[in-house]
Amino acid sequence: MTDILTTAQTLATAIAPERPEDEAAVEALVLAAFGPGRFAKTAERLREGSVPAAGFVAHEAGEVVGSVRLWPIRVGETPALFLGPIAVDANRRSAGLGAELVAACIDFARVSDTGGVLLVGDTAYFDRFGFVAAPDVVLPGPVDRRRVLWLANTVVAVNGPAVID
Repeated sequence: MTDILTTAQTLATAIAPERPEDEAAVEALVLAAFGPGRFAKTAERLREGSVPAAGFVAHEAGEVVGSVRLWPIRVGETPALFLGPIAVDANRRSAGLGAELVAACIDFARVSDTGGVLLVGDTAYFDRFGFVAAPDVVLPGPVDRRRVLWLANTVVAVNGPAVID
Protein backbone atom coordinates (compact mmCIF):
# COMPACT_ATOMS: atom_id res chain seq x y z
CA MET A 1 0.00 0.00 0.00
CA THR A 2 2.81 2.41 0.84
CA ASP A 3 4.35 1.85 -2.62
CA ILE A 4 1.06 2.75 -4.28
CA LEU A 5 0.75 5.94 -2.24
CA THR A 6 4.35 6.89 -2.95
CA THR A 7 3.82 6.33 -6.68
CA ALA A 8 0.64 8.42 -6.66
CA GLN A 9 2.38 11.24 -4.80
CA THR A 10 5.32 11.13 -7.21
CA LEU A 11 3.00 11.37 -10.20
CA ALA A 12 1.09 14.26 -8.69
CA THR A 13 4.26 16.27 -8.12
CA ALA A 14 5.99 15.22 -11.36
CA ILE A 15 3.71 17.31 -13.61
CA ALA A 16 5.29 20.62 -14.59
CA PRO A 17 4.92 23.21 -17.34
CA GLU A 18 6.69 22.20 -20.52
CA ARG A 19 10.01 24.00 -21.03
CA PRO A 20 11.66 24.79 -24.38
CA GLU A 21 14.30 22.15 -23.68
CA ASP A 22 11.51 19.51 -23.39
CA GLU A 23 10.27 20.05 -26.96
CA ALA A 24 12.36 17.40 -28.74
CA ALA A 25 11.58 14.78 -26.09
CA VAL A 26 7.87 15.63 -26.23
CA GLU A 27 7.83 15.26 -30.02
CA ALA A 28 9.64 11.90 -29.76
CA LEU A 29 7.19 10.68 -27.10
CA VAL A 30 4.16 11.70 -29.19
CA LEU A 31 5.62 10.04 -32.29
CA ALA A 32 6.27 6.84 -30.34
CA ALA A 33 2.72 6.88 -28.94
CA PHE A 34 0.82 7.72 -32.14
CA GLY A 35 3.17 7.05 -35.04
CA PRO A 36 3.34 9.09 -38.23
CA GLY A 37 -0.37 8.40 -38.89
CA ARG A 38 -1.20 11.11 -36.36
CA PHE A 39 -0.47 13.74 -39.00
CA ALA A 40 -3.44 12.51 -41.04
CA LYS A 41 -5.91 12.98 -38.19
CA THR A 42 -8.42 15.80 -38.12
CA ALA A 43 -7.15 16.93 -34.71
CA GLU A 44 -3.84 17.83 -36.35
CA ARG A 45 -5.64 20.40 -38.51
CA LEU A 46 -6.34 22.36 -35.30
CA ARG A 47 -2.66 22.27 -34.33
CA GLU A 48 -0.96 22.94 -37.67
CA GLY A 49 0.82 26.27 -37.73
CA SER A 50 -0.22 27.05 -34.17
CA VAL A 51 1.79 27.54 -31.01
CA PRO A 52 0.59 25.80 -27.84
CA ALA A 53 -1.11 27.97 -25.23
CA ALA A 54 0.36 25.64 -22.60
CA GLY A 55 2.07 22.30 -22.32
CA PHE A 56 2.66 19.99 -19.38
CA VAL A 57 5.19 17.22 -18.96
CA ALA A 58 6.07 14.53 -16.48
CA HIS A 59 9.74 13.84 -15.84
CA GLU A 60 11.17 10.70 -14.33
CA ALA A 61 14.92 10.41 -13.78
CA GLY A 62 15.37 13.47 -16.01
CA GLU A 63 13.44 11.90 -18.89
CA VAL A 64 10.11 13.12 -20.30
CA VAL A 65 7.67 10.24 -19.72
CA GLY A 66 4.38 12.05 -20.29
CA SER A 67 3.14 15.13 -22.10
CA VAL A 68 0.05 17.04 -23.13
CA ARG A 69 -0.57 20.38 -24.78
CA LEU A 70 -3.39 22.90 -25.03
CA TRP A 71 -3.86 24.84 -28.25
CA PRO A 72 -5.71 28.15 -28.75
CA ILE A 73 -8.79 27.68 -30.93
CA ARG A 74 -12.15 29.28 -31.48
CA VAL A 75 -15.40 27.34 -31.65
CA GLY A 76 -17.87 29.54 -33.46
CA GLU A 77 -17.41 32.82 -31.61
CA THR A 78 -16.11 31.19 -28.41
CA PRO A 79 -12.40 31.31 -27.55
CA ALA A 80 -11.37 27.86 -26.36
CA LEU A 81 -8.48 25.49 -25.82
CA PHE A 82 -7.95 22.24 -27.73
CA LEU A 83 -6.45 19.46 -25.61
CA GLY A 84 -4.04 16.95 -27.05
CA PRO A 85 -2.28 14.89 -27.85
CA ILE A 86 -1.77 13.16 -24.52
CA ALA A 87 1.24 10.87 -24.67
CA VAL A 88 2.58 8.61 -21.94
CA ASP A 89 5.62 6.36 -22.22
CA ALA A 90 4.48 2.79 -22.95
CA ASN A 91 6.15 1.47 -19.78
CA ARG A 92 4.28 3.95 -17.58
CA ARG A 93 0.70 3.64 -18.82
CA SER A 94 -2.15 2.57 -16.52
CA ALA A 95 -0.55 4.29 -13.53
CA GLY A 96 -2.68 7.45 -13.64
CA LEU A 97 -0.14 9.68 -15.37
CA GLY A 98 -2.50 10.53 -18.24
CA ALA A 99 -5.17 11.61 -15.75
CA GLU A 100 -2.63 13.80 -13.94
CA LEU A 101 -1.74 15.47 -17.24
CA VAL A 102 -5.41 16.08 -18.08
CA ALA A 103 -5.96 17.55 -14.60
CA ALA A 104 -3.07 19.99 -15.17
CA CYS A 105 -4.75 21.12 -18.40
CA ILE A 106 -8.08 21.59 -16.67
CA ASP A 107 -6.45 23.63 -13.89
CA PHE A 108 -4.82 25.85 -16.52
CA ALA A 109 -8.09 26.22 -18.45
CA ARG A 110 -10.04 27.19 -15.33
CA VAL A 111 -7.93 30.35 -14.93
CA SER A 112 -7.76 31.14 -18.64
CA ASP A 113 -9.98 33.56 -20.47
CA THR A 114 -11.69 30.88 -22.55
CA GLY A 115 -15.10 29.32 -22.85
CA GLY A 116 -13.76 25.84 -22.22
CA VAL A 117 -11.75 22.91 -23.52
CA LEU A 118 -12.46 20.87 -26.64
CA LEU A 119 -10.96 17.48 -27.43
CA VAL A 120 -11.44 14.39 -29.54
CA GLY A 121 -11.36 11.37 -27.27
CA ASP A 122 -13.05 8.51 -25.51
CA THR A 123 -16.14 9.58 -23.56
CA ALA A 124 -15.72 6.73 -21.08
CA TYR A 125 -12.28 8.11 -20.13
CA PHE A 126 -12.98 11.85 -20.21
CA ASP A 127 -16.44 12.03 -18.62
CA ARG A 128 -14.86 11.67 -15.17
CA PHE A 129 -13.30 15.10 -15.73
CA GLY A 130 -16.65 16.62 -16.71
CA PHE A 131 -16.32 16.48 -20.51
CA VAL A 132 -19.60 16.05 -22.38
CA ALA A 133 -20.53 15.44 -26.00
CA ALA A 134 -20.31 18.49 -28.25
CA PRO A 135 -22.43 17.38 -31.22
CA ASP A 136 -22.74 20.85 -32.75
CA VAL A 137 -19.00 21.46 -33.14
CA VAL A 138 -17.67 21.10 -36.68
CA LEU A 139 -14.05 20.05 -37.04
CA PRO A 140 -11.88 20.67 -40.15
CA GLY A 141 -12.06 17.09 -41.41
CA PRO A 142 -13.69 13.73 -40.79
CA VAL A 143 -14.16 12.71 -37.18
CA ASP A 144 -16.33 10.37 -35.16
CA ARG A 145 -18.72 13.00 -33.79
CA ARG A 146 -19.34 10.91 -30.66
CA ARG A 147 -15.69 11.56 -29.72
CA VAL A 148 -15.92 15.38 -29.89
CA LEU A 149 -16.09 16.48 -26.25
CA TRP A 150 -16.39 19.79 -24.40
CA LEU A 151 -15.52 20.87 -20.87
CA ALA A 152 -17.23 24.15 -20.01
CA ASN A 153 -15.34 26.93 -18.35
CA THR A 154 -17.45 30.03 -18.97
CA VAL A 155 -19.56 28.73 -21.88
CA VAL A 156 -21.80 25.73 -21.19
CA ALA A 157 -22.26 24.55 -24.78
CA VAL A 158 -20.61 25.46 -28.06
CA ASN A 159 -21.51 25.13 -31.71
CA GLY A 160 -20.03 25.98 -35.05
CA PRO A 161 -16.68 25.40 -36.68
CA ALA A 162 -13.55 24.86 -34.61
CA VAL A 163 -10.61 26.81 -36.05
CA ILE A 164 -7.09 27.82 -35.03
CA ASP A 165 -7.19 31.06 -33.07
